[in-house]
Amino acid sequence: MPDVVDTAINAGTFATLVTALNVAGLAEGLKAEGPFTVFAPTDEAFSKLPSGTVEALLENIPDLIKVLTYHVIPDQKITAAEIGKTDSVTTSEGSTLKINTSDGVKVNDAKVVTPDVEADNGVIHIIDTVLIPESLDSI
Repeated sequence: MPDVVDTAINAGTFATLVTALNVAGLAEGLKAEGPFTVFAPTDEAFSKLPSGTVEALLENIPDLIKVLTYHVIPDQKITAAEIGKTDSVTTSEGSTLKINTSDGVKVNDAKVVTPDVEADNGVIHIIDTVLIPESLDSI
């Protein structure tokens, strides 16, 4: 079974995410043993950001790393069934994501559109919105 990065590549709807992971130097880390839980925004989710945001992030590696690591829960493989048992999770970036399961599964303001995409070293939950840490709310 492919790792979380190769699973995203194979899906074909995460070109922006994969490019960002490579530019930030994070792709190799997500190919490690894990386990990881990744809330993966689609290309469509990235297209919802204000014009020029993706390009600006790709040029500002420290901010790009903060955004990307805000989507990763390290050392845990949290399935959709387990995610409803908690109201928050701590990210690799160090901040907390709020979990709401009252109407489907939401992570902060992002809706999980496809849960539990299995990978060799974790699980991917596909989300419809890019998560931005509070420290970068000006994006």
